[in-house]
Amino acid sequence: MSPHQAESFVIVGATLEGRQFRPSDWAERLCGVMSVFGAERRMAYSPYVQPGNQGGFKCVFVNARIRDIEPMAYAFLVNFAKDNHLKVEPWEPEN
Repeated sequence: MSPHQAESFVIVGATLEGRQFRPSDWAERLCGVMSVFGAERRMAYSPYVQPGNQGGFKCVFVNARIRDIEPMAYAFLVNFAKDNHLKVEPWEPEN
C-alpha cells in the first residue's frame, strides 16, 4: 500500500503461509477496537471497519475513508496485518 494514498482493503484471516489465523473471533475483536457506543448505549461497529467472510476465511473490511477521519486507526490496521503476516487484498467499497 502506498503511504501517501489511502486504499480500501481486506485483511484476510489467513497467514501468508496459508494457515488460518487464530483466535477464531479475531475479526470481531479487531472491529470491536474500532467500534463506537451510540446514544442507546449499544456498541456498533464503525462503518469503515467491518467484520465479514471471504473465501472461507474471517476477514476485516477496511474502508480507506477511516484514514481521513483517524489516520492512526488506519495505520494500526495496516500494521496489525503486517505484524501478524496476514494476507491483505484490495477491496472496493460500494459507496
